[in-house]
Amino acid sequence: MALSKAHIRRSRTGLAAFGAAWLFFGRVVALFPRSLLRPLLVVEQVYSLGSRTVPLVGFAGLFVGLVMALQLYGVLGRFGATATLGPIVAITLLRELGPVISALLYSGRAGTALASEIGLMRATEQLSAMEMMAVDPVRRIVAPRFAGGVIAVPILASIFSLIGMLGAWLVAVRMMGMYPGVFWGQMHQSVSFWDDFVNGIIKSVVFGLAVNLIAVYEGFTALSTADGVARATTRTVVISSLAVLALDFLLTAFMFQGT
Repeated sequence: MALSKAHIRRSRTGLAAFGAAWLFFGRVVALFPRSLLRPLLVVEQVYSLGSRTVPLVGFAGLFVGLVMALQLYGVLGRFGATATLGPIVAITLLRELGPVISALLYSGRAGTALASEIGLMRATEQLSAMEMMAVDPVRRIVAPRFAGGVIAVPILASIFSLIGMLGAWLVAVRMMGMYPGVFWGQMHQSVSFWDDFVNGIIKSVVFGLAVNLIAVYEGFTALSTADGVARATTRTVVISSLAVLALDFLLTAFMFQGT
């Protein structure tokens, strides 16, 4: 009987935490349009969260493009289809690797910084002080950072894809001697603006919503201790990464089924 009561108590606690998390998510999302009415603050957050991640995203995009081109050139050469290297790289980057890897890198770099920043505000009682002064910390602190992060992720994904294509061009044209007109011409004919680029941006926006919601929630609900902030930062990376991969499967099945 005691064991069953303990299980019931844990179940109630878990359900209460789950409900509180969704209420927090709904509140942050509802405040998103209001945050855009303060563009200078949002731009500041886009710069703070996005600009520091640009070198990491650019470096990763370059080497992903280089490796993809090296691998594909040899495989496609067996079938006499090296001319399709450009379209394959571009579609793969725009649809899949750009949004996913950028979101994962963002969660590890900016997401953790966002969670730790808000968590430290909780630990130093800055958020409690704002509540005492009748200032809503979710509206003043959380919502602008969430809005800036959501805007930053698609930009980072676009940068990743662009630099990845340049890396593939370096290998295909400069190293392997492919005619540049074939590389870019086939890419231009095969890549669809709506099916590839726009759907990739939609993926990035969804990933940005998920990663930033998790980051601000973990930071806002972190325990007011150094260990609590550290745990919130760790949970941000783990949960965000799993969320991105799961959402990627769902979005891919929905967007690109039969294409």
